[in-house]
Amino acid sequence: MSQPSTEPTATIRTSDNQLFCCKSIDKLISDSEAPGQRLQKTLGPWSLTALGIGAIIGSGIFILTGTAAAGEYFQAPSILHAQALDVIINLLRTGSTAGALMHGRPPAGPSIAISFFLVAIACSFAGLCYAELASMIPIAGSAYTYSYATLGEIFAWIIGWDLILEYAVSNVAVAVGFAGYTKAQLAVFGLTLPEKFASPVWAGGQWTGAYFNLPGFLIVFLLTLLLVRGVKESAETNNVMVLVKIGAIVTFLVVGGMLVKPANWHPFAPSGFAGIVTGGAIVFFTYIGFDSVSTAAEESRNPQKDLPFGIIMSLVVCTLLYVGVAVVLLGMMKYTTFVSGAAAEAPVAYAMKYLGVHPLFRSVIVIGALTGMISSLLVFQYGQARIWYAMSRDGLLPKLFSAVHPKFKTPYWSTWIACFAVGIPAGLVDIGDAADLANIGTLFAFVLVSLGVIILRRRQPDRKRAFRVPFVPWFPLISIILCGGLMTGLTVITWLRFVLWLGLGLLIYIFYSRHRSEFAKK
Repeated sequence: MSQPSTEPTATIRTSDNQLFCCKSIDKLISDSEAPGQRLQKTLGPWSLTALGIGAIIGSGIFILTGTAAAGEYFQAPSILHAQALDVIINLLRTGSTAGALMHGRPPAGPSIAISFFLVAIACSFAGLCYAELASMIPIAGSAYTYSYATLGEIFAWIIGWDLILEYAVSNVAVAVGFAGYTKAQLAVFGLTLPEKFASPVWAGGQWTGAYFNLPGFLIVFLLTLLLVRGVKESAETNNVMVLVKIGAIVTFLVVGGMLVKPANWHPFAPSGFAGIVTGGAIVFFTYIGFDSVSTAAEESRNPQKDLPFGIIMSLVVCTLLYVGVAVVLLGMMKYTTFVSGAAAEAPVAYAMKYLGVHPLFRSVIVIGALTGMISSLLVFQYGQARIWYAMSRDGLLPKLFSAVHPKFKTPYWSTWIACFAVGIPAGLVDIGDAADLANIGTLFAFVLVSLGVIILRRRQPDRKRAFRVPFVPWFPLISIILCGGLMTGLTVITWLRFVLWLGLGLLIYIFYSRHRSEFAKK
């Protein structure tokens, strides 16, 4: 059997304008085989599936379900807290924003189960598109790499910069949540962590008096040690954590299912379809992660077959678990219970304690929640380093980011930089509602990936595809419409923050990256 060639493939310009130059798929594959930049191929289909589940199921299943069902309310009404779609509709109807809901999001009630299901459908269309491109372009970088091969350099930079935001913001939020959850659970056993070293320095728009959130930083630091050591060791650790948290969720479904009162399911949709859509915008955060499977493309043993399997299977498993938890939790207690206080902060744990569930089962849920956060952090830190690695290899970031450890064969500089980019902010700030930035960033990536499938089908119809999205262009178009619709369910301030982040990224591209790209005119 012949060995793959490691000879570099020549750079071919696809446009006179550098912004729209696409990178050849053959060139992408050739670059990935270059000595000193080659990653170790150790992951099989079930490890990739566990990677997806590890990223998708974090703390959200135990926390966001109650919040989305009960809705959100801000004391001070502001257009910044209004849904973008609500503002646009009111402007078109009345010429003003006076009729928009400016103090939060309406409750979804028990219909949050439908929100989970609809978001899963939106994600599944995007997931099919990811599966096709991942099987064609088995290269680290996920949506960034696919955009470079289909849309052009400027789109690749925008989505790469966007993915950096998605992964970093998600993990800062999870690390802060992990620290708070750990502190609360230790207090139950009489162990009190000093507030000065176990709380964010800035939270809720004010100084807290703390010096540093040490637990939030330490968990990121420890996971980085594991990630630098090797992807195989990291994947095996993630596999164990995935089994633990699935066991915790199944325990809740069985124990909580015996305490369900059907009367709590009425009214099923207190805010109608608007509540279902806004609930979907909130819980979308819990689905972020299946795209991280595609960042493992270069470390997969058989990426053409195993990547589509891992993406689709992780989505199926997580959807069943999410819908089950929503139905059981909101059958145990009325959705209005989870508006504020302890019930809003940890709805699953609160419901089990309030209804007198045995402490042993409650402990299983606590362990499952903590394990969920850790595995989510692990996978997102892994994915973030691979995005930076891919962008660096293409010259859009400094070459330091694509350095591979001579012994462990991991992008160790990217991994350590990702550690401090997440760990230090997690020690200093509680980003709160800024976590919605992860939602808008992910949805934007899904839109571009879906568009990429349509473009590649037209440009390279004969290229081998181990997996094909059915009914092209209709399925990718449905993905674009559904993801775009969910983006309009996010708040105005989220859109403003997103635009500002992209503006900052464009400045970096103009003054640095475009001059170091292989398409730059020398």
